[in-house]
Amino acid sequence: MFNFEFYSPWFLLLFVLFIPLFIRDVSKQKKKGIKVPTVKNMEGSSGIVAVLFLLKISKYLILSALIIAMARPRTFTVSQDRDDTKGIDIMLAVDVSLSMLAKDLTPDRLTALKDIAIKFVEKRPNDRLGLVTYSGEAFTKVPVTSDHQVVIDELKNLNPLELQPGTAIGEGLSVAVNHLRNSKAKSKIIILMTDGVNTIENAMPAQVAAELAKNNDIKVYSIGIGTNGYALMPTQQDIFGDLVFTETEVRIDEDLLREVAQTTNGRYFRATSNSSLEEVYNEINQLEKSDIKVSKLYNYQEYFKIFLWIALGMLIIDALLRWVFYKFLS
Repeated sequence: MFNFEFYSPWFLLLFVLFIPLFIRDVSKQKKKGIKVPTVKNMEGSSGIVAVLFLLKISKYLILSALIIAMARPRTFTVSQDRDDTKGIDIMLAVDVSLSMLAKDLTPDRLTALKDIAIKFVEKRPNDRLGLVTYSGEAFTKVPVTSDHQVVIDELKNLNPLELQPGTAIGEGLSVAVNHLRNSKAKSKIIILMTDGVNTIENAMPAQVAAELAKNNDIKVYSIGIGTNGYALMPTQQDIFGDLVFTETEVRIDEDLLREVAQTTNGRYFRATSNSSLEEVYNEINQLEKSDIKVSKLYNYQEYFKIFLWIALGMLIIDALLRWVFYKFLS
């Protein structure tokens, strides 16, 4: 996106000087008038009148071009200069299985997660983030990027019905690891979120994915989402295709999530409410501090030369017209 500015806008105040100059010309015209008796009845006299008018305003055009040139109009673009080797790359691996619509968080687990994860992204302006979703299979929504708005937009659009049913924790973790393993960031983090247990037998085991993360210096923070006891969960669909919710026991494989975190030198958290989930994200935000410094680079395109050429061109035209016109009258 191009932005426009004047480097020295105060020079534009010189246009105020046009006021007395204009008043002087008007008063002079009232006193003397414009007498062109020798051309009044000539053919093409309208062209001569146009030349006279151009000669009258030429000084204003020349001065205007010079003033604008001194104010230095220019456009600029802004880019960021950052050393990615000093930042943190964070991949969010989000369980989007149907049970994430359970209503033990307000209004449900997935919506609560979206809101809190978006706040987390907004608090990491200097880090690159990405997003992986998984249920019975895993899918990369956003590779690690510094364009946080893309991550936020995809978080808002999380849909528990877009992937195969089930919960394959190891698949979600391994896909996230695959995206981070070649990163040159000083720190590589995966935030692994789930509300259940692994239900896909032939999927990548979570322990194997955790070893892959460890071998690639990737730390995993795992989060178990769901209250203790029972919660309203979607268990079937009625004849109209609407979800039917039933009180079901909450089952989270905390031992597995804790093992994954410990293997990678990370931590396991349990979030049983909206507030505790937000506290988890805030704690992770405090644990992983980025020391990357982002500087802005301004790329300018100057236009003052154009107006200098306009002023020079008008000056030459003015001189030629005066010479030709007065020579013609003489």
